[in-house]
Amino acid sequence: MARRGWGLFAAGAAFLAASHSLAQQDTEAPLADLDAQKGVAHRLSIASSLPYNGDPFGTRAWLTRHGVTFGFVYTTEGLANVRGGINRAAVFGSKFEALFGIDFGRLAGWDGLTLFSNIFHVQGDGGPGRSLVGNLNTISNIEALPSTRLSELWLQQAFLGGMASLRAGQLVVDTEFLFSQYFSFFLSSDWPTNPAVNIPSGGAAYPLSTPGLRLKVDPTPQTTFLLSVLNGDPAGPGLNDPELRNRYGLNFRVNDPPFVISEFQYRYNQDANSTGLAGGIRFGGWHHFGTFDDLRFDTAGHSLASPLSTGIARRLRGNDGIYAVIDQQLYRPPGGDVNSGVAMFSRAAYSTSDRSLNDFYLDAGIIFAGMLPSRPADIFGASFLYAHMSNRARGLDRDIRLFTGMPVPLRDFELSFEFTYAAAIVPGWTIYPTAHLICHPGGNVPAPGSPTEPIKNAVVIGMRSVMQY
Repeated sequence: MARRGWGLFAAGAAFLAASHSLAQQDTEAPLADLDAQKGVAHRLSIASSLPYNGDPFGTRAWLTRHGVTFGFVYTTEGLANVRGGINRAAVFGSKFEALFGIDFGRLAGWDGLTLFSNIFHVQGDGGPGRSLVGNLNTISNIEALPSTRLSELWLQQAFLGGMASLRAGQLVVDTEFLFSQYFSFFLSSDWPTNPAVNIPSGGAAYPLSTPGLRLKVDPTPQTTFLLSVLNGDPAGPGLNDPELRNRYGLNFRVNDPPFVISEFQYRYNQDANSTGLAGGIRFGGWHHFGTFDDLRFDTAGHSLASPLSTGIARRLRGNDGIYAVIDQQLYRPPGGDVNSGVAMFSRAAYSTSDRSLNDFYLDAGIIFAGMLPSRPADIFGASFLYAHMSNRARGLDRDIRLFTGMPVPLRDFELSFEFTYAAAIVPGWTIYPTAHLICHPGGNVPAPGSPTEPIKNAVVIGMRSVMQY
């Protein structure tokens, strides 16, 4: 497998070199907006509020003219669990992200070739999920163990007149696949619970990344096809937290069974000059080539809860998932862009239930942007996330009741709600008062120290600050 993995990257590197001759010169186009690369909702920079636009010596502007672009995003937050969960307390965290890009067309005359990298520095208590609530669905999308971590580091070559591109290197998939342009406003916007809990180490999604290839083709301005092949476990095997197994993002594993994901996108009225309601749909699917534990039965066909069980789960080959994403603007004010007015989103995903803890996932929400004449840059939104626990996992809980007589909770679902307001302080600096209700944390699992009582519903409130430069 290791030789096959390195062969994959050698082929990608050869393709990048060969496709240089196909790239079309575009000397007027700057490197793609780094915020857009990372799916950041607010694109304004606090530099516009600083003396000399935050560039007193003109260094940043000079580098940009020569194809070198950099930026920073600093997110801080305090969140408190005031009811239920596993611990009533407050946690504080921060994520400092440095982004760096090079357009080799401007810098060295290699048209269509770009480089991108970003690094995180995370501080805090690991987030509310680990220590306060015990949830599966995301509460805070910056939640991670404290560390300085390499995220992405890749080269991308455009070809066929910019209609297609191939990316190779250390990648994540959650910024392009299964992504909603409107959900990105919320603190809980993240790689969905499905597939996060169904593939090893949660897959190549924040805060973990892994080597891989990504092909993107835009047959028309309204359509996109994406395909990515990646190493299937960004952290590697082990029983401890995946973030500890790949603490600094430097594992660069290539010998695990691969993970493949593909997606088709169709969008409309996205142009700034459009007056119609903007929107888009995405359909996709993924396959992991590894082996997975049956959630209920052992190698002999007995329930894992049975006294006759071998205690070793039956191994199943591969896992699959399908999904769909909808973004739809409901009201576009006169002269407004795609992010103004009223918009809604929804994502749905399904995975095989015998080996997937979360077999069905659904989220949806609505945002109101620029609706207050006195606060045109402010946004309000409400959303929910629903994760259904598989029937196979619930069957094991019933077996435990049968064989032990202990009335353990039956896993069923986790449902969480978020209500968030974004108040613009100055361009590039926004604060987010937020409130969350988490029903059946963990999918109705036992509370720590109480095997027959489920974790109680939790209420989390707090504040986030985001600065972009």
